Amino acid sequence: MIEFKLPDVGEGIHEGEIGKWLIKEGEWVACDQPIVEVQTDKVNAELTAPAAGVVRKLMFAEGAGVRVGEVLFLLEAEGRIPAMEAGKAEQAASVAAVVNAPSPSPAVALPLSAATSPSVSAELPVGRVRAAPYVRQLARQLNVDIEQVKGSGAAGRISEEDVRRYAAAGTTKEAERAGADLIWENAVQPALERTASAVRPQNAAAGLHGAAPTSCAEERLPLRGVRLRIAERLVKAVTIIPHVTQVDELEADALQALRERLRPLAAERQVKLTYLPFFIKAIVIALKEFPFFNASLDDETKEIVLKRYYHIGIATDTSDGLIVPVIRDADRKTVFELAEEIGRLSERAREGKLKLEEITGGTFTISNVGPIGSLLATPIINHPEAAILALHKMEPRMVVRNGEGVIRLMMNMALSFDHRLIDGAEAIRFTNRIKRLLEQPDLLWAEMV
Repeated sequence: MIEFKLPDVGEGIHEGEIGKWLIKEGEWVACDQPIVEVQTDKVNAELTAPAAGVVRKLMFAEGAGVRVGEVLFLLEAEGRIPAMEAGKAEQAASVAAVVNAPSPSPAVALPLSAATSPSVSAELPVGRVRAAPYVRQLARQLNVDIEQVKGSGAAGRISEEDVRRYAAAGTTKEAERAGADLIWENAVQPALERTASAVRPQNAAAGLHGAAPTSCAEERLPLRGVRLRIAERLVKAVTIIPHVTQVDELEADALQALRERLRPLAAERQVKLTYLPFFIKAIVIALKEFPFFNASLDDETKEIVLKRYYHIGIATDTSDGLIVPVIRDADRKTVFELAEEIGRLSERAREGKLKLEEITGGTFTISNVGPIGSLLATPIINHPEAAILALHKMEPRMVVRNGEGVIRLMMNMALSFDHRLIDGAEAIRFTNRIKRLLEQPDLLWAEMV
């Protein structure tokens, strides 16, 4: 009997959540067949069977939290192929080939803590559809029951196009339901409300006090998945780290002019040039001069860890919550290379296709909320980092220059820092350095390494 345990993948991941069981107790599975989807605060991973056999017991229900090292399921390994019906041997062989073939899924291949046995050919268990994790996530986003989708790939494997085609086919039914809802909202519901308002005074006069129904006034949703992981990390961050936020404003006219000059060159490289690459360059220069902002505190050993590498996290808004992809070695990349990587990682984050190495190991985080329209906020540090910088919207404002009121393109910056490692005066010097580099962006080229 094999005890399959939640493996330790490092990077500070100690627990996860059972997202969905892909098999049932008593079901025969092939080696490497997907068994369970586990969600962590880093990635969604699809774990596979370490050997062929029968799943004897599932140890956790969907939605339950599990810790590294806990047994997820019990597998009774078998060295034989279940009896096949006549004429199915060829089909089983092709299915086994698909099971063992490399998947286009971006899901991280997690190490197995259980011993493995040689792979054997097997029939695909009845009722289990074949689809990569990102295809399953797309189905959830489109409210599609993937079990109802007919796959067009080898051995019935479901593709992204299959899911989108199925979702589009349901548009007519959605329109019919929408029409019924429209009739309800415009005709039936107002009539009921008029009747209720006419009856209510009579009930009040008669001393009748009925409790209002709450089923339409409230909705309870389980806190799970990525949102639960985000909640837990934020609570941990504000509990452990004494936050202080320092706010300043930046004049961005020169930066805007530089970006406009470089945009045609970026377009030639098919790169969308935003302001963010310039901020990353300025921040990296400042981090090298103020190393405690690129550090972390080891709470167990009581040591300050100064990091000589510069992996910049970019907080990205997605349908699943706030995800922070990481640009590694940002100090070694050009502005155009940074712009290209920002676009690529942001798109992968929104599609749920990020790999583990693309969202771990950050040393400093930027939260760019300006494009959404934020004027000012106090960001929460991405533990165990030492600081985070929030960038807010650019807008023309009246400011005083040389004793006269003039219009300038201004924006606010908010730096939250760990007061155990950084003092307020040092935080001001750090943001002043960033301001000078961006208000006089020619300095970026002069001091860039």
